[in-house]
Amino acid sequence: MAAGTYNFTLEQGSTFSRRLTVQENNSALDLTGYSGRMQMRSTHDSDTIILSFTVTVSNASSGQLTTTASATTTASITPGIYVYDLEIESSAGTVTRLMQGNITVTPEVTR
Repeated sequence: MAAGTYNFTLEQGSTFSRRLTVQENNSALDLTGYSGRMQMRSTHDSDTIILSFTVTVSNASSGQLTTTASATTTASITPGIYVYDLEIESSAGTVTRLMQGNITVTPEVTR
């Protein structure tokens, strides 16, 4: 399974939440025993993590993951364009990158 590229916008100061369904061969991948992780950095080779999203398996048999970040957390991010990827890891230790791309953080006006 090759990682898909998806670019999205994160609004500074807003709660971020996305539910994703992982599919393989047009069927939901059973995520029982899997964990997930998603990080955002300024560049691919940066050692500094700008944001570690919370990734939970929200419905294992339906292949659903939920990625979240609180409004308090997103409020502290400087507007700009960042890179991210989302990975899952099986209970056997196999890591699969599901998604990657750019995140554009737009500035908050109402504070």
